[in-house]
Parts: sequence; structure tokens; C-alpha cells
Amino acid sequence: MLLNKERLQAAMSQHALAAIVATAPENVLYSSGFWCLPQWIRRGPQAFVVLAAGEGEFASVVITGTSTLDLVADQQVAGRVRRYGSFTVDEHPSTHLDMVSSRQAQLQRLPDDGNAVEALILELGTAGHAKGRLGIDEGGLMPGDMERLERGLPDVTWVKAASILRSVRAVKTKEEISRLRTIARITERSVQAALSIAHEGATEIDLARAFHAQTVQEDGFPVLGCIGFGERSALMNVQPSDRPLRHGDIIRFDVGGHYRNYRADIARIASFGEPTREMALKYRALRRGVQRGIEYMRPGVRASDVFQVVLETVRKEGIPHYQRNHVGHGIGLDGYDLPLLSPASSDLLEEGMVLCIETPYYELGCVGLQVEDMLLIRPDGVEMLTDICEDMVVLH
Repeated sequence: MLLNKERLQAAMSQHALAAIVATAPENVLYSSGFWCLPQWIRRGPQAFVVLAAGEGEFASVVITGTSTLDLVADQQVAGRVRRYGSFTVDEHPSTHLDMVSSRQAQLQRLPDDGNAVEALILELGTAGHAKGRLGIDEGGLMPGDMERLERGLPDVTWVKAASILRSVRAVKTKEEISRLRTIARITERSVQAALSIAHEGATEIDLARAFHAQTVQEDGFPVLGCIGFGERSALMNVQPSDRPLRHGDIIRFDVGGHYRNYRADIARIASFGEPTREMALKYRALRRGVQRGIEYMRPGVRASDVFQVVLETVRKEGIPHYQRNHVGHGIGLDGYDLPLLSPASSDLLEEGMVLCIETPYYELGCVGLQVEDMLLIRPDGVEMLTDICEDMVVLH
């Protein structure tokens, strides 16, 4: 189960919502277990999930295009389904249908509700939600959708709910934590696979291939692969090139795949040959900043205080001019879930949050250094989902 039902129930009660509508891909998946392929690859095809609060349970309705009913059937999505739009799938009368195909055939016979917004208006009206306060996740709406909803349901008070659902997603369920733990470990092993082929003349692309191949081999999928050598390590969003590895280069990884739709984001630094004393001292300062932040983190701590602790530690330990606008973020279905470890953040750490804590440092034209690890907030502190590198990796 991905959905944190208790947390959603509390949020809906706080905002006096009779129902909430998920529209963005992450929220549709989170609220129903339905991964709607077209939503993740292009803007326009829409899937909605209506969640209405009941007695200790949620009644969910998935609204999706006819062309995605095979996914609903194959993923064994629970709850009621509404379909919209036409899509032709032939069915020969003599063919025996397997369980998934039989379910798809049943769904194909549902009435066509026209389009996504019309289907949503129809569902809310027939479910008794034609008036009152309803939450609407504005993230997956197309231009004009909100106006059509307001015309179709004039007695509804609409409450923007993207931030509400983002807040609910901040505290992970056991299933979410399991997936995040898995992809964190896969990503670490993928870094090792990339470093195992690092030799003079190997290119950034060579290491990227090795990194992503290991991720795929372990049933993960590539998402983030910033791998840079030497002066290119200072490019914040470096994309692997044919730049060859040379003796004395720093190698910076800012990488992560996803496993069953949950993301990893970690950073690792290696030196091809012994690093200079200056590089070693700066790396140590960045590592100490992360370590001190981890020691400070526990439920109830302000995210802004963690930011200050990390920043001050890095400055004290060897980079007095160190500046950042954040030193970490939540992670899950989104690469930047709540909380945000920034000076202006109003977030409080809660048990069950999964975060990345990081201290990137870039000297343009020279070097990029970065420490980033993933952790889980526990009642008395943190559980590391990745292994902090005490020392910079040195390759010979």
C-alpha cells in the first residue's frame, strides 16, 4: 500500500474536504496504485482518482482513457473505474481470454463518459458531491479544465490540493520505505560498477553506461546520471560526454535510478590518483557537514535548523565561504518530495520521512565535490539507507 490513509484522512478533516481528486501522475499512482503510462511520457492524456472519505476507509474511483484499460487490468487496480474516449480492441468470439484480458474486456464495456473532465463531473455528481468542499490537485489539469469544472458543478467550493497531497506523501508507508531502501542500494552498487571500469582514457559516457547497465540489471530504471571528470565535475547538471579520464581527475557522481517508481538520489566522489591536500580538506568539510546534519535530525526538528547546522559545520571545517540555498530534500515518487532543508522552510521533520541530505560544492573550471546520502527519520534519530563514504574513494 502506497497511500498513507491515516495521514490523508487527517489532512481532509483539517481542510473540511468531503472528497479529494488526484490528477498529477505521482498523485494518481500514490492514491490508487494505478501507473498510467501516457501521463508519465507526455502532457495531455489525463487520469483522475476520486477519493471520498468513508467510515475508516476510502472509496476510490479511477477515471482514465479507454486506451489505458489494459494497464488497469494488468496492475489489478482496486476500486471502481470510469472510462472515457474511444479506442478499438478486437475480440474474437472463439478466443479464450486470460484473467487480465477478461478484465480489460469487462472494462471496455463500461459506458464512454466522453472526456476526462466530463467523467469527473458525472462521478462527483452521482456520488453526492455536487456541492460542498472538494479538494482538486491542480497539477494534472489542462488549461480550461478548472473553468469547466466550475461550470459543471457550480455549487462546489474547490480547494487547491496539490500541496495537501504533497504533504501527505512526505511521510512514507512501509511499502514505500521498502522500495526506497531497494533503489538506494541499487544506486550504490551501480556507482561501484561504474568505478570498476574507470581507467585512464575511459570516458564519462563509458562510466554512465556501466552505471545504468547495473541499475537495469537489478530491475531498476535510469533517471539521473550526472557523471563528470575534472573541470566538468563542476558543472551542476553535467551530462556524460566523451571527455576521457586523466590522472589527477576528480570524478563526481550525482545519480539515481528508480525502482517500482520510487527514486534514489545520491552523490559520490572519487579521485583518479591521490587527491591534492586542498581537495581532501574540502571533501572532509562537506562530509562533516552531512554527518553533523544527520546527527541533528530527529522528529520535531525544524528543517531550517538542519540547514543552518550543516552550513555552519562546512564553513567551520574548511570552506568558510560555503553557500547553499538548500542542503537536502525529501524523496519518493518525486525527486523533490517534502521536506526541503532550506533556510526559509517551515517544515518539521516527522517519523517516516525519507530524505536526501547533501553538500554540493562547485568551483567552475576546476572541480565539483558533493556528498549526498539517503536516510529515514526514526523515532530516536535516523536510519541510513545508504553508506556514508568516510573518505574520498581513491583509484589507482
